[in-house]
Amino acid sequence: MLAGVSSPVFLRRIAHLDMDAFFASVELLRYPQLKGLPVVIGGGRRPVDGALVTPADGRPLDEIPVSEFPILRDYVGRGVATTATYAARQFGVGSALGLMKAARLCPQAILLPVDFDRVRHFSRTFKSIITGIAPRMEDRGVDEVYIDFTDVPGGQREGGRVLARLIQREIFDATGLTCSIGVAPNKLLAKMASEFEKPNGISIVHEADLQSRIWPLPARKINGIGPKADARLETFGIRTIGELAAQSPDWLVEQFGRSTGAWMHAVAWGRDDRPVVTESEPVSMSRETTFERDLHAVRDKAELGRIFTALCEKVAADLQKKGYRSKTIGIKLRYDDFRIATRDQTVEVAVDDAVRIRRLAGQCLKRVPLERKLRLLGVRAGSLVKADEVDATTPDAAAPGFEKGYTPALF
Repeated sequence: MLAGVSSPVFLRRIAHLDMDAFFASVELLRYPQLKGLPVVIGGGRRPVDGALVTPADGRPLDEIPVSEFPILRDYVGRGVATTATYAARQFGVGSALGLMKAARLCPQAILLPVDFDRVRHFSRTFKSIITGIAPRMEDRGVDEVYIDFTDVPGGQREGGRVLARLIQREIFDATGLTCSIGVAPNKLLAKMASEFEKPNGISIVHEADLQSRIWPLPARKINGIGPKADARLETFGIRTIGELAAQSPDWLVEQFGRSTGAWMHAVAWGRDDRPVVTESEPVSMSRETTFERDLHAVRDKAELGRIFTALCEKVAADLQKKGYRSKTIGIKLRYDDFRIATRDQTVEVAVDDAVRIRRLAGQCLKRVPLERKLRLLGVRAGSLVKADEVDATTPDAAAPGFEKGYTPALF
């Protein structure tokens, strides 16, 4: 650097990149004849799915008639939707929706399972493209990342649009998949912005855009304001981010507590100092539900069984979506007297599928007293390892709990 010449000061530019309907888009690469149609991805594999991937008559996959694909109206089971194409979303079908309910909303939709190996391949591919252009990337799951554009060439041009356009193009050229990118001064605003122009869009937000582009949005668009907090805000007549920003910090602290109230005021004004973290590993993943009425292990066995299976399926879906497997599966119970019981079991071979998680959680269930009614049931996956680091050739039989003569869970 020449004497007396200072280095340029760059504005902070953070991007949030979200792959468009990722799981569905990966399947549409294989079956382009389904483009534009309502397609739902979810549920377990069925015999018809295997026949589609490897047709007995040797037909190319893109020549399979649409009429041969399974239809959502024929689905029977307790699976949930992982994602849906935009054509299906118009009917109200989205991620985490039960497939039976989705079938009532959009019975004509085509139903396909998730091919997790294929999804992970494309996930690794698009992320390697990003880090080759902008090294500071925070992995937020199989289909989304944060990227620090601040010091990257092109990261300041047009507010980051030039670099975002380059990344979009490189990902599409390598994979055939589209993504949406929001660029803003911080992660909070970038995540909101990535939703503005979906699919295949780029949205640029500056600090000066707060009142015109952010404040009119519903308060629930803030990542961290869930249904309960949103419902409580509505009781005070607060529906938009702008209306939240109009409240005094003291009032928000009084209503929501010191930590949450202060946070609400900060995010409503677009303030977020969180850095882009390049290395972050989850400790565990869990799902739990509190029952509308207390349930008994014997008298309500069927209902508890359905709930237990659904929780295991959700934990499995979370693991697979994030690209992890678990060596420790545990359960959590809360009785009608509010006492809590937990048990867990560790295996040598890490798992990520609902059937094995259900079996291990069932073994934990046999080690807790079940005389009292239950208020809550939860399933947890701990001791996580990256799925692509696990030897996929290890046979299931190597994992304790899957030997012949296995005794089913109590419910």
